[in-house]
Amino acid sequence: MEAPFLELRSIGKTYPGVTALQGVSLDVARGEVVGLIGENGAGKSTLMKVLGGVVPPSSGSVVIDGVERPELTVTESMAAGIAFVHQELNLFENLSVAANIFIGREPLSGGPLRLVDTRRLRAMARPLLERLGVEFGPDTPVSELSIAQRQMVEIAKALSLDARLIIMDEPTSSLTLTETDRLLAVVAELRAQGVSVIYITHRLGEIRQCADRVVCLRDGRVVGTLARDELTHATMIRLMIGRDLRSLYIPPKVRPDGGGCEIREVRTTAFPDRTVSLEVRRGEILGLAGLVGSGRTSLARTLFGIDPVLSGEVRLDGEAIRIRSPRDAIARGIYLAPEDRKRAGLVLDMPIRENVTLADLPGHARMGLINGAAETRTAERQRSRLGIKAPSVETPAVTLSGGNQQKVVLAKWLSMRPQLIVFDEPTRDIDVGAKSEIYELMRDLADNRVAILMISSDMEEVIGVSDRIAVMHEGTIAGFLERPQFSEHNVLELAVGHRLAA
Repeated sequence: MEAPFLELRSIGKTYPGVTALQGVSLDVARGEVVGLIGENGAGKSTLMKVLGGVVPPSSGSVVIDGVERPELTVTESMAAGIAFVHQELNLFENLSVAANIFIGREPLSGGPLRLVDTRRLRAMARPLLERLGVEFGPDTPVSELSIAQRQMVEIAKALSLDARLIIMDEPTSSLTLTETDRLLAVVAELRAQGVSVIYITHRLGEIRQCADRVVCLRDGRVVGTLARDELTHATMIRLMIGRDLRSLYIPPKVRPDGGGCEIREVRTTAFPDRTVSLEVRRGEILGLAGLVGSGRTSLARTLFGIDPVLSGEVRLDGEAIRIRSPRDAIARGIYLAPEDRKRAGLVLDMPIRENVTLADLPGHARMGLINGAAETRTAERQRSRLGIKAPSVETPAVTLSGGNQQKVVLAKWLSMRPQLIVFDEPTRDIDVGAKSEIYELMRDLADNRVAILMISSDMEEVIGVSDRIAVMHEGTIAGFLERPQFSEHNVLELAVGHRLAA
């Protein structure tokens, strides 16, 4: 039997007072795709840092192509054919594709000035792009590329290093479904070409599509390995969190009552020729499903006053209200937890304290000046209430995990008086354990008579969390589903514009 390309033997890593890895063993065969799963803090990033030579292991050893490397460095890792495609892209927008692929390794002319040989640079980049089947060329400025295309440039950069093992860390976090399918096709092509891949993601559906095998970490240890024919959402989640999928979803304690937010024949800028009508009752979680581009996010933006209401009426507890700006929405207790929490929900450089109180500065001011002590009290109260894991409320939001960043977004609104909260993709790029906490917070809000509108592309989430489901198709509501009707088939039928059979 052929020896694996990579072997990690009993890797341990300790920091002062913290054990990050304990006896982790992992092997990757040539041309194999191994899915690496686990909650945030499980040890995935630390293990990859050891493999990349960024940090040395406290115990154990790394074996690459049969050669043991007890003190692997970054240079040695790259020379051995190990390359990373990180979640945060490291590209220069003002340079061409070819210049980005070979940044720091540009071929130079033979003249006395030793200038970059752009002809050779293009010639070196072209076969890499052809190998990936992309539509752009080596001279294309990166600034003109989509997020998915930039991911392909990162992969081309990895291949330019003669990569034999590519580690992909959350590679589809910013991609559409179509772009994700293309990336997964590239992973399959790499495997066919003999390139090994370690694929790290919270999106378990992608793992099922591309992985030959799955290894799960929990609390710095390998807690299980699944063969391809064992890969299901339920088995993977059970390994990750030690309990079944159904335990993530919390049933309502009380029945929805009267009141809430009623949207009557509202036209949005995304679909000015179509209208939306729905009601979000107090005490319920209304799931809003639909395909990408169906108008869900446009409706959320309209409810929060980012986009105008072209026509129609929004009523809160039976009273018609005018929402011309986010200020109007906030004044009426209508809040938005946006899809892109980093860009639209937080000021990343600010500490937790300032993010939590940002929407209610008058409530934390005295004689026109911000009262820092009042801000701290509010932030500490919300940090304790939501279980935000951070050393203090002065911790910058940029340093937090995705789940804790989402909690800070919620803390901002919960410190006020929410009547309706719109959650747009509330658990995107959040690990399974943190998802459970977000679901618990949403249910607690609903049980306290807050109306919840949850937009999600995760079918299991929509079905598991919602009390009712509204499905959008091309800018209008295609239908509603009560709990006995919940199924992926029924949601998809409405999402593509079909009527349900009677």
